[in-house]
Amino acid sequence: MKTWHSRYYKLLLLVPLALALLSAIVLINFYKQTNSFIRKDITLTGGTSITVYNVTDIKKLSSWLRKRVEDFSLREISDLRTGKQIAFVVEANMDAEKLKALLEEYLGYVLDDENSSIEFTGSALSESFYKQLRIALIIAFLLMASVVFIIFRSPAPSLAVVLSAMLDMLMTLAAVNLLGMKISTAGIVAFLMLIGYSVDTDILLTTRVLREKHGSIDTRLLSAFKTGITMTLTSIAAIIVALLITSHFSNVLRQIFTVLALGLSFDLINTWLTNAGLLRWYCERHKLD
Repeated sequence: MKTWHSRYYKLLLLVPLALALLSAIVLINFYKQTNSFIRKDITLTGGTSITVYNVTDIKKLSSWLRKRVEDFSLREISDLRTGKQIAFVVEANMDAEKLKALLEEYLGYVLDDENSSIEFTGSALSESFYKQLRIALIIAFLLMASVVFIIFRSPAPSLAVVLSAMLDMLMTLAAVNLLGMKISTAGIVAFLMLIGYSVDTDILLTTRVLREKHGSIDTRLLSAFKTGITMTLTSIAAIIVALLITSHFSNVLRQIFTVLALGLSFDLINTWLTNAGLLRWYCERHKLD
């Protein structure tokens, strides 16, 4: 007797296909506009970051800076226990002295080592660092793909695992751009982490379906689904809790957890619709039930 998934799995493959096409369109349009696939913050483009250890109205300061600075980011730092603002950070792709002077004009007092901290990163250094991170990301993905091919020794199932991981990255990147997030070095690290998160349930699924001999394909798929969905939903829940706790005082952690939460959400689609559908297709064609 055919199950619901066995009857409609080919139709369900249209869902990740549509998301992949939409993500590709978003990234292509974004690249045409910016000549880059991501919005980069000053850690990847170079610029100045000034942290002021004082309380101010973020909305008023943002409105004031918008008239004087072409591109900047502004965020507040809050106390973990009380949630009250204790400082704010301004980042802009401009000279440190110019940005400092603007803030002093708005605040009405001189910024020194006691009430502020200033960091400046040169554009050449940032571009070099960004290039190295891209190379590390590509190498990590290729190594992951190599390990998958070594484990399963079969092109079609291995390609399904790699494709699912690739779609996770593609969809997450498009979502990050749609959210207007500026990616820092922490964001690139989060994408590196996402490679590992993306393949664990795919490897679990492929191993259960191809290597376990007892039960039908549906039985093995259901067994893998119960374990895999528990793993992923538990991870998403933990990441969301961490995101809510850290979002007010750490931009680095907020960006890492946001990328991971998005990536794992897309992984639910790409593991249980894309990879599961392709595996069932492969098993039916080779009569492996």
